[in-house]
Amino acid sequence: MSSELLKMAEGFSMVAESLRLLAGQTEVVNPCTDKAEDIMQDKQEDTAKADTQEKKVTVEQIRAVLAEKSQDGKTVQIRELLKKYGAVKLSAVEEKDYSALLADAEKL
Repeated sequence: MSSELLKMAEGFSMVAESLRLLAGQTEVVNPCTDKAEDIMQDKQEDTAKADTQEKKVTVEQIRAVLAEKSQDGKTVQIRELLKKYGAVKLSAVEEKDYSALLADAEKL
């Protein structure tokens, strides 16, 4: 029975290795080692950093959307939107509100 369990474990290991290769992991590691844990942790941190960078909204992005909406005749709604975030002009909006402001501006 123990030899059957070992064969099953080896099969699972092979499947996991194949899935890692399919997912783009170039280095094949044994998941039972500390190195594997370090690599997985590094990949998770890299993914988290990439997500943060992708989600960061810039003033220029907001300005472009607001300019487009202004040209569509929605200047009054833009002023009201800026007031919602406690600002009279875009440069007075706090950076923490950029993503929410952009989402609201796109809805106009």
